[in-house]
Amino acid sequence: MIGTRQLQRVINAQPAADGDGVKILRIAGAALSAEIDPFLLLDEIRSEDGADYVGGFPPHPHRGFETITYMLEGAMRHRDHMGNEGVIGPGDVQWMTAGRGVIHSEMPEQSDGLLHGFQLWLNLPAAQKMQPAAYQEFKRKDIPLVAPAEGVRIAVIAGRLELDEIAVTGPVSERSTHPTYLDMELGGGAVIDLPVDPGQTALVRVFAGDIEGVAHGQMGLYANGDTIRLAAGPDGARLLVLLATPIREPIVQRGPFVMNTPQEIEQAMRDYAQGRLLA
Repeated sequence: MIGTRQLQRVINAQPAADGDGVKILRIAGAALSAEIDPFLLLDEIRSEDGADYVGGFPPHPHRGFETITYMLEGAMRHRDHMGNEGVIGPGDVQWMTAGRGVIHSEMPEQSDGLLHGFQLWLNLPAAQKMQPAAYQEFKRKDIPLVAPAEGVRIAVIAGRLELDEIAVTGPVSERSTHPTYLDMELGGGAVIDLPVDPGQTALVRVFAGDIEGVAHGQMGLYANGDTIRLAAGPDGARLLVLLATPIREPIVQRGPFVMNTPQEIEQAMRDYAQGRLLA
């Protein structure tokens, strides 16, 4: 037993806008890259006002990483250059590997009412950045849901959860960074000791209620140990737990492209401008 990880840093989500004026809460930035490696960005969309999101995310490119979109309420339609098209609704997940290049759009299937979801950017190692693009979609029924203790419910989106007598693998399990992605609900005062790989980055993003040390709208970075203790406040909490193995390579990002050198970024921009991003 190595010990319980300590809360090393608390990061506040910041208001931002992306796509066609979509209002989001964002956690990202070059200054964070080394600390949250291999994660790059985590956006939350949450509004009942269609004016905040109806513009959506019209066709745009990506290269060099993966995007994971997780819907909690409402629905979004994905289309890409490979011919993939689908609608993800509450509890559904879209896992897209941009690789060498993808052009896709993400547009709301509604003009008002609650739209709530997250998009996570997960980096790829240099050796995989130019792999062919790929797309997977998982419905709520595909995602295991477990209740390991009273007042605790966990949806296992990616990776493997081993907790007491429970061993569950999510629908996404074969990635070079070995990511784990959990949606966890804790009742008031509930406490869970979550086993983690001591070599992995560990992030906890709270989006309802609070846990010890991390409030609603914040993300905690936990370091040094093989367990994370998550203790909910009196009103309970809802949170995402993100774990993955750091890549430890240079990161250069410009807009929708994430590579290892400025020259590779410039090449991606030329490829897109000249219609060669997808070749």
